[in-house]
Amino acid sequence: MPDGHPVTGLDEVVHQRVRLGILAIAHEARRVEFGYLRTQLDLTAGNLSKHLSVLETAGLIDIEKGYEGKRGRTWITLTRDGTTALAEEIGRLKVLIARVETPAEET
Repeated sequence: MPDGHPVTGLDEVVHQRVRLGILAIAHEARRVEFGYLRTQLDLTAGNLSKHLSVLETAGLIDIEKGYEGKRGRTWITLTRDGTTALAEEIGRLKVLIARVETPAEET
């Protein structure tokens, strides 16, 4: 964890609200379908695709396209780096929360 205030260590790729949601849901589900993410995060398909592209480029998720019956499907899974990045971000947030919840010492 970097020196300084805990917010300086937040990862811009991971911390963005939608991308953090994608990583959290993918972590919980192990493998999540595009439509489920779109519904859960209340996004348009285009918006979700852009966020998935950022995460895939960063090496945090794998995207698998295929078919379920005759319908095209897209599945998202976390990579090992994605699991690590999510855990590190949660750790930084815990440090930040602890710091905010601890009353400042009176001088």
